[in-house]
Amino acid sequence: MEFLMSEANEDKTSGDFREMGLRLAQEVISFLKKKMDRVSRSGFLRDIKLSFVGHSLGNIIIRTALAESIMEPYLRYLHTYVSISGPHLGYLYSSNSLFNSGMWLLKKFKGTRCIHQLMFTDDSNLQNTFMYKLCEQKTLENFRHIVLLSSPQDGYVPYHSARIELCHAASMDHSKKGRLFLQMLNNCLDQLRAPTSEHRLFMRCDVNFDTSAYGRNLNTVIGRAAHIEFLESDVFAKFIMWSFQELFC
Repeated sequence: MEFLMSEANEDKTSGDFREMGLRLAQEVISFLKKKMDRVSRSGFLRDIKLSFVGHSLGNIIIRTALAESIMEPYLRYLHTYVSISGPHLGYLYSSNSLFNSGMWLLKKFKGTRCIHQLMFTDDSNLQNTFMYKLCEQKTLENFRHIVLLSSPQDGYVPYHSARIELCHAASMDHSKKGRLFLQMLNNCLDQLRAPTSEHRLFMRCDVNFDTSAYGRNLNTVIGRAAHIEFLESDVFAKFIMWSFQELFC
């Protein structure tokens, strides 16, 4: 089993998700071709299992990469996908007002393209937005195992978006936005329910961090502390390794 820590989008995460997805797709294909060439020379090519672990916006980049046409020959190798706090449904119905204000400032003064895409402000017609169209792409149904990790303490990514599920605000919204959100949600869930030749494991897991040691500061107020703790906690890293290691083998 070999691991690739993606470097294709280092310091390039403020642009268009389409550009970031293409760079990741090219990086993954290059890695796979080198691996296939190496093992074919040895005369023994075992089954290839291609798995992904993404954190935060990395999950949108992964799904965008999988929608690229150059990835189509490799989709049959998809095995396990572990999503760590990924905004799969964007930031519609985000209840964190402080964070929403920060996102608004980023859009207005920095012009970050991916923020517009996550906030559905990249097109006046919601059905033409990047996130709506991404949910129409079959980016999830080829995985054999899918694990969605979320935390109710994470204020950076809407809880329902990380879990790909309905939220109360959306269920009470009978406007066009509410109907289109349900279409996005159902498009994703249909992929998870799609029949496969093998049994599919789908899990939603909540992670609760001990934030008592953080004190009262801006990071805890806006929910950034828990969002970053996914990456910085040794205990969580060990939990991932021991809980899901068999899904990667």
